[in-house]
Amino acid sequence: MIAAGLVCWVAATAMFGAATHVATLLGMIGPLLVTVVTWRLAEQTYRRNPAALTSLMMTGFVGKMVFFGAYVVLVIKGLAQPAAPFAVSFTGTFIAVYLIEALALRRLFSE
Repeated sequence: MIAAGLVCWVAATAMFGAATHVATLLGMIGPLLVTVVTWRLAEQTYRRNPAALTSLMMTGFVGKMVFFGAYVVLVIKGLAQPAAPFAVSFTGTFIAVYLIEALALRRLFSE
């Protein structure tokens, strides 16, 4: 996941120029941190009590919706970062890390 996030950050920075490296970094950091934390929680929960995973995932989904909404507003409005570089980096990282998480969950369930 970290490698995918870094690739998205580098690609977005290259696309928009070095002057946007903070916006693209912030676009990568949010989804990456949230996914790493939720993956660790999901893995630990599944290994201890597989039946509790659904509840954790539903709670996490709602929490992530609220967090990502606030995060986007904070970065674009509060920190005054350019929207396009942030959005490209955020979207690319979001898709990449959640795809990796889905594949990891599939592997976990097949064990």
